[in-house]
Amino acid sequence: MQDNALDLARALIACPSVTPQDGGALGILENRLKQAGFRTHRLTFQDEGTPDIDNLYARFGTKGPCLAFAGHTDVVPVGSASDWRFDPFAGKIEDGQIWGRGAADMKGAIAAFAIAAMDFVTTHSFEGSIAFLITGDEEGPSINGTIKLLHWATEQGEHFDHCIVGEPTNPQQLGDMIKIGRRGSLNGTLRVQGKQGHVAYPQRADNPIPTLIRLIAALKVPLDEGTAHFDASNLEVVALTSGTGAYNVIPAQAEAKFNIRFNDLWTAETLRQELATRIEKVAENAAYTLTFEPCNAPAFLTKPDPFTELVASAIEKGTGRRPELSTTGGTSDARFISAYCPVVEFGLVGQTMHMVDERVSVDDITRLKEIYESILVDYFDSRER
Repeated sequence: MQDNALDLARALIACPSVTPQDGGALGILENRLKQAGFRTHRLTFQDEGTPDIDNLYARFGTKGPCLAFAGHTDVVPVGSASDWRFDPFAGKIEDGQIWGRGAADMKGAIAAFAIAAMDFVTTHSFEGSIAFLITGDEEGPSINGTIKLLHWATEQGEHFDHCIVGEPTNPQQLGDMIKIGRRGSLNGTLRVQGKQGHVAYPQRADNPIPTLIRLIAALKVPLDEGTAHFDASNLEVVALTSGTGAYNVIPAQAEAKFNIRFNDLWTAETLRQELATRIEKVAENAAYTLTFEPCNAPAFLTKPDPFTELVASAIEKGTGRRPELSTTGGTSDARFISAYCPVVEFGLVGQTMHMVDERVSVDDITRLKEIYESILVDYFDSRER
C-alpha cells in the first residue's frame, strides 16, 4: 500500500504507460481507490483504426454534489533513454526532484488528488460524492478515452457538478495559473493545381506556387481581436510542399498545411465557412481544394464564478500566490468535460513536460496534495452551509 502522494507518484511513473499502453498504472490507482472505499470500473473502449484504450472510473458516495477529478496516466515516448539523467521509468528522487516520464504530465497530479481524496473520505463526514475520470488516451488520438468515458458515465446515470483536471498548468511556480478554458484547434490543407512545364518556357506551364502564396495571404488576415478571456485566434502555416526536386521544372501542384488555434468567438464549422469564403473571393480562376481534418477540439470557457474563486482561494492559501485565470496553451481533455459540467485545470509546474529529464519538485507534489484536500474541504463545507 502506498502511504503518500510521493510514493504513489513514483509507483505510477514506474509504469511504462506510453500511449496506448497502460503499463499497469490504472491497476495501481484502482487498487488504492478500492481500499479507500471507492467503487471502481475498468472500461476498455475501441474504435475502427484506433488502438483499444483502458480507462478507469471511480466514485465515493451516491448523492450530489459530485466533484470530479480527471486526468490521464498515458505519457509521450521518452525518445532515447540514454539521453536521460536517470531511467525515465524509475521515479528517481534526486536534488529535491522526482524524475521520470509523466512526473509533470500528469502522474504527479493524479497521485496528489488521489491521496487527497482518499485522506478526505477517511477523515471527513460529508454530503456528496467524489469521482475520478482517468484515461489512457489523452496523449494519443483522444477517441477511446475521456469522451467515451463521459458518455458511458452519463448512460449509467452519473452526474458531475464540477471537475478539476490535473494538467501541469503552472509556468514557473506552483500557484501561478489556473486554466479556465482552452482554445480550439482546427487543421486544414490548401492545395493548388497547376500545370507542369519547363522553367525556360513558363508560358507553356501554370506555376501553382504564386497562386498558393496569394491564397495563403487571404487566410492569414486576422480572424478577430480576441476576447476578455482569450487572445486573438491565429492561423499558422506549418508545412509547404511542392516541386519535383529539379531546378528546371515548374511543378504541377503546391500544398500548404495549416493549424488554427481559435477562441470562443468561433466553432470549427464557422471557421471552415469563413476560410472557404475568403478563398472564393480571391481565387479568380485558380484550381484549388480546401479541406479540413475532423475536429474534436472546440474552444471552451468556464466563466469565473464561485467555484473558480473557491479553487483560486485554496491555491492562494497553500502557496501565497494568487493564480492567474488563463486560457493559454494547447488542448486538453477538459474540452470534453466542459460539455458536462464547469471544469478548471490545475496541477504541477509544466516546465519539463514532454522533455528529456522530465521532473517536478518533491515539495510541490506534497503541497499540491494539500491544496486539493483544501479544495475538497471548502467545496463540501460551502454546500452544507
